[in-house]
Amino acid sequence: MATKSETLLKRFTEAHGPSGFEGEVRDLFRKELDGVGKFSTDRTGSVLCDLGGKGPRVLLEAHMDEVGFRVQAITSNGFLQLITVGGWWPHVVLAKQLIVKTSKGKKILGVVGSKPPHFLPEAERKLVMSIDSMFVDIGATSREEVAKLGVRLGDPVAPRTTFEPLARKGRYVAKAFDNRVGMAALVEAGHKIAGMKRSNHVLLGASVQEEVGLRGVQTLVRHARPEVAVILEGTPADDTPGFRSDESQGTMGKGVQIRMHDPTAIMNPVLAELAIEIAEKENIPHQLAVRRSGGTDAGRIHLAGEGVPCVVLGVPARYIHSHNSIIDIADYRAMVGLSVALIKKLTARQTSKLVEYL
Repeated sequence: MATKSETLLKRFTEAHGPSGFEGEVRDLFRKELDGVGKFSTDRTGSVLCDLGGKGPRVLLEAHMDEVGFRVQAITSNGFLQLITVGGWWPHVVLAKQLIVKTSKGKKILGVVGSKPPHFLPEAERKLVMSIDSMFVDIGATSREEVAKLGVRLGDPVAPRTTFEPLARKGRYVAKAFDNRVGMAALVEAGHKIAGMKRSNHVLLGASVQEEVGLRGVQTLVRHARPEVAVILEGTPADDTPGFRSDESQGTMGKGVQIRMHDPTAIMNPVLAELAIEIAEKENIPHQLAVRRSGGTDAGRIHLAGEGVPCVVLGVPARYIHSHNSIIDIADYRAMVGLSVALIKKLTARQTSKLVEYL
């Protein structure tokens, strides 16, 4: 029988939700936290679940969207052409199955195709094929037939992958662990936080359009008005062939990742140190990360208003931004545990220490 964590991860990863079309994920978020807090939204579609309480406003946040595509054109003989929504490496797209979601909610299965290598010059076979050179085959034979199926320009497209266990216990494969692992953790932590004694005002935030430039959280943070924020993410693992194992900062199975730096945000040092101290004291497996590339919603949150102290907690996931990424559920549970323990410590006195500069 599936555990609560496994059930949440399955539901969230299998939901269809490219940037700008997060409706299924938003509905799940509301359903899973029904009765736990008061819901509200901003005008871009990000949603807030207010758990109430007295004290500093503490935001626990994750983004709802996944990388995907939109229908950019329909050929006369019934093939679809795509534009990317978020960062895709063309190597991982060709020959994969996709789901096109129509404006009526109908889901259409398709396969990504291209001109076969048999008909390409030798030099072209060795090149990375661009997304513009690919197409989606939904089995239609004409533009009119595509229209009858309800597909039109602008329809959102997402990978087709189910949440499945691997042979090694505790490891799972699915699409969209970036960032449905954060969304599932947000729900699970939210239930725990709602039932505990604390001295702060907790807000659970789920943002839209992170994968296209951290857009949704810019309006969500104005709506939430936090004094401190903890961001939950599915972060890229660096423990596969091609990396030096002694330099890895995102190893599956070694615990929650505490990110202290990336090009979009320097995390509040006092808050990051507090997270490390709690993890050590509570024996929560963890690993530290200082990243040369990438970014999270912290990139926008930390600059909101007069500034918001931030720290990012992540679950290392192999092969993000593809159809099949892999996590270790022990890392997920460590992230839930650390986020709950950290939120509990963010009292008025502790929060004030984060911004004592004089």
